[in-house]
Amino acid sequence: MPHGDITHIDIPVADTARATDFYSRLFGWQIAEVPGYEGYPMWQAPNKISGGGLAPRSESFTSPRSYVEVDSIDDTLSLAREHGGTVVMEKTPISETSWFASFTDPDGNEIGLYEGTTDAS
Repeated sequence: MPHGDITHIDIPVADTARATDFYSRLFGWQIAEVPGYEGYPMWQAPNKISGGGLAPRSESFTSPRSYVEVDSIDDTLSLAREHGGTVVMEKTPISETSWFASFTDPDGNEIGLYEGTTDAS
């Protein structure tokens, strides 16, 4: 995906089974556990472009978080800081070839970043 594309959306949930049933019935999303990510079922929209996960709700994670594809998380976090953003989570590995991070913009909105390989199939 090109730099700047929305690549993933996490939805915080208190009850994974209930959320899986709700979103699959409401939107027709295909939702399934992915090996290696137990307790974090991934959803895929019918267009096969949009997707995300049903993440455990926590005190610090109460609203959906969109992830934006970037060429370099390090460069993007540096620019976010330079322009008034605050880093929430530094660059964190997902696999050997992909990473994520998050920051808040000057208005307090949390945005996730993704760098790495994406399986678009």
